[in-house]
Amino acid sequence: MARKLKIRGKQGKGIIEKSGRLETHFDVSVGELAVFFVFLDTSTMVLSKTASQSDVSVHSTFASRYVRDQLPRFRMPENSIPKDAAYQIINDELMLDGNPRLNLASFVTTWMEPECNKLIMDAINKNYVDMDEYPVTTELQNRCVNMIAHLFNAPLGDSETAVGVGTVGSSEAIMLAGLAFKRKWQNKRKAEGKPYDKPNIVTGANVQVCWEKFARYFEVELKEVKLREGYYVMDPAKAVEMVDENTICVAAILGSTLNGEFEDVKLLNDLLVEKNKETGWDTPIHVDAASGGFIAPFLYPELEWDFRLPLVKSINVSGHKYGLVYAGIGWVIWRNKEDLPEELIFHINYLGADQPTFTLNFSKGSSQVIAQYYQLIRLGYEGYRNIMENCHENAMVLKEGLEKTGRFNIVSKDEGVPLVAFSLKDNKRHDEFEIAEMLRRFGWIVPAYTMPADAQHITVLRVVIREDFSRTLAERLVIDIQKVLHELDTLPAKVNAKLAMAEEENSKNGTVKKTAIETQREITSYWKKFVSERKTNKNKIC
Repeated sequence: MARKLKIRGKQGKGIIEKSGRLETHFDVSVGELAVFFVFLDTSTMVLSKTASQSDVSVHSTFASRYVRDQLPRFRMPENSIPKDAAYQIINDELMLDGNPRLNLASFVTTWMEPECNKLIMDAINKNYVDMDEYPVTTELQNRCVNMIAHLFNAPLGDSETAVGVGTVGSSEAIMLAGLAFKRKWQNKRKAEGKPYDKPNIVTGANVQVCWEKFARYFEVELKEVKLREGYYVMDPAKAVEMVDENTICVAAILGSTLNGEFEDVKLLNDLLVEKNKETGWDTPIHVDAASGGFIAPFLYPELEWDFRLPLVKSINVSGHKYGLVYAGIGWVIWRNKEDLPEELIFHINYLGADQPTFTLNFSKGSSQVIAQYYQLIRLGYEGYRNIMENCHENAMVLKEGLEKTGRFNIVSKDEGVPLVAFSLKDNKRHDEFEIAEMLRRFGWIVPAYTMPADAQHITVLRVVIREDFSRTLAERLVIDIQKVLHELDTLPAKVNAKLAMAEEENSKNGTVKKTAIETQREITSYWKKFVSERKTNKNKIC
């Protein structure tokens, strides 16, 4: 007769019943029931399982069903899965991403010291907006604002504090600066009894897309100074010509995204001072120093681009670029309190105390603010200067290596953001996009792009030199580019031979001759097909 027994243990294991020489056991693990029978007579012991799903805790993740079963991609799954399985599944997919340190398209920091990484993780659960709950974090942000303001030569007295705020990046910083210019211009126009419904901003066509976003989102006309071949930044004289009574500011770029070049902010200031005198206007300047703000003070301290110029009223800089912090931190600094209209600042008290806030978002992490403070006190002026000098020297190594190939024109300037922008001297047989695509086979991520109007016929490749890009990597990149060029040189001959035969056949049949662009597209198509076939054959051999 069966006798019920009390379940033993805390891990979901026990005896269901006992009858004669047979015990019925159960084992529950991660929601799966395994039942097995044990004969008490060891001479005739039999162990059998009635469920095919075993306890995954005794197997590796790759031996479980979770790497075999399909997970929904766009809907939340009905059931939970073990944490190690969830980690492994996600980690495996992320392996297909590029290597951040070999991503030479990005200006954003990809390496920080382990001690700073630890500070970041320790503060990962702090919401920066809770200023009353995390007063020290707020104090660290204020210290950063003042350090950066002094770095940019803000006209501050001994006991005067700087006006600025931390943001999630330069895009938000530019939005805030633009709103301040727009509101100040509107207030002045209202006081004068003049229309204030058609504000505009003057920039170069080389500006980052965040300026276009600002103009569209906040209904400001964007007046762009066109580029030209050989001159890929805003021409200060042309910019000043475009200024009118509705111009809320002129935006100058300290470190163009396209080729790293610094625009001549001092010349812009001098020309704008003269125009303001002639017209009675008071058109100010904003400096977008997203890339160059942490470079110029250390490599070119005598260069006048910042608050030393009277018309510069605000400056933004990306802490997550050459401020040497992971993605998620930017800064905007105003010359003084009068340049930030008080009505744009909100005051809240539902978090415990009166808190002024001027941001586009509300909640955000504290980690990047803390990381920025770490870098500022850890490196100091000396450390930042050494890192920027290393970046510049490694950029020169790469530039010289590319020049020695005899195949490229260098589009970037020696003075500016440490990057190398270059284009092929002859792109009739193959172009920059093909080079960028083939470099990925070596792990390098190098962008190829066309210049804005009126230089859109120019295509360039760009390599950004960051702190963690060593001379060894620079030399390795040159070697790999040479390999790519050698391989490309062998491809078009075969492609052109096929096209020549096709052209001859078409001419016999009376087919209309292709245009140059059509021929180039066909060459690229043949080339891609050829490379794909080679990869397939190699995989078959392996």
